[in-house]
Parts: sequence; C-alpha cells; structure tokens
Amino acid sequence: MITDPWFYAAAIPAVLLVGIAKGGFGSGAGIFATPLMALTVPIPQAAAIMLPILIVMDAVGLWAYRGKFHRQHLGVLLAGGVLGIVLGALAFRYLSDAWTRLVLGAISVGFVMHYYGFRVGERIATPSRPKGFFWSIVSGLTSTIAHAGGPPLSIYLLPLRLEKTVLVGTTVVFFAVINVVKLVPYAWLELFDGRNLSTSAALAPLAPVGIFAGYQMMRRVNEVLFYRICYALLAVVGLRLLWQGVTAL
Repeated sequence: MITDPWFYAAAIPAVLLVGIAKGGFGSGAGIFATPLMALTVPIPQAAAIMLPILIVMDAVGLWAYRGKFHRQHLGVLLAGGVLGIVLGALAFRYLSDAWTRLVLGAISVGFVMHYYGFRVGERIATPSRPKGFFWSIVSGLTSTIAHAGGPPLSIYLLPLRLEKTVLVGTTVVFFAVINVVKLVPYAWLELFDGRNLSTSAALAPLAPVGIFAGYQMMRRVNEVLFYRICYALLAVVGLRLLWQGVTAL
C-alpha cells in the first residue's frame, strides 16, 4: 500500500469531494479526484486507485435511480462512450507522463472555463444521434484519463431538458456501465497491482462518509458556492499539472 503522507493529503479530500458531490450535489465533482491525486503519483496510477471506489459509489446510485433513465439515449451514448474508452486507453499506453499531465491539466482548466462560461440556452434541443455519439466519445475519453466524463456528457444532455430524475438516472446508468468497462483497459495496462488495489481498499471507507456528508450538506450549503470552491481548486490543480508537464518535456 502507498505510505507517502503527501499522497493521502491529496487522496483523502479527493475521495471525500467525490462522495459529497454524489451524495448531495450530483456527480460533477468526479473530475477533482484524479488531478488531486496526480500531484503526488503518476496519472494512470491515480486513475486506477480511484476506479474501484467509483464503482462502489455507482452501485449506490444504481439502486437509488433504478428504472429511472432515458432508454432512447443510452444505446448511442454507451457506444460512443466505449469508443472513447479505447481512445483513452491508447493515450495512457503511448503518451509519456509529461504529455499526460499536459492533457489532464488542459482538461481541468478547460472544464473550469466551461463551468464559468457555458450556459444552457432557452431553446430546448432535440435528441441527435450524431451529437450524442460525439459527446459520449469525449466523455469516455476524459473518463478513462481522469474520471472526468461528466461535463462532456452534460453538454449534450442538459439542453434536452429531461425531467431531473430521468436526467440524473441516465447519467448514473451511463457512468456505472462506463466505469465497469474501464476495468478491461486498466487491467490491460497492468494498473491493478497489489499496491494500487490495497490503497483503493484503504480509501474505500471514505466513500460512504463523503456520500453521507453530501446528503447533510445539501440542506445547509449552497450548491453554487460548493461548486465555485471546487472549481477554483480544480483551476489551481490544473495549472499546476500544466506546469509539471511543460517543465518535464
């Protein structure tokens, strides 16, 4: 198991943030975990440690939103998501750590810019297979590299103005399947060694703690304030990863 205290200084708040987001504010904070951990360990290792924990959280989400999803969208979205996973696995396989940090840093900063600059228009969009397929590919790719597939998928789903429970349920089912599929390329990349799995097991008890805290915070903390703080942190982490990548080239 990893024993570096600096790793846990980053990993513990990372897992708690994801749990808090899933428990009370939606799933968007999944993007924070890998960049935070990647400050102390290689990015593929950070992603591998986080994946089993996310799957545990997904199981809770599937139970909570069982039967509440939009079947019309899932087929195309999952097909694109799996293709994105393949592309993400190839990126892990053939990109150096420096380039991977550049990519992850750019993704992190880009999502912060998207959060502050993107607003869904008043016009309600209609379902589009090409658009859904494209954004699900991007979602699968970013999810493989950094468990950060939420924002690209939201770009497609939010303008459809689905009923809130159906929207969340569709997202929950999508990422539950995507995270299970990611086990295959992660195993192919030999990321599930004893050290990573034992570290995941040590951090896993924090998942329900974070989810319970999120449920409690939902009634006390303003959602906008929570995400402003999280995205400000993500901007700092993303810029740090960009700097690490540039200086390592």
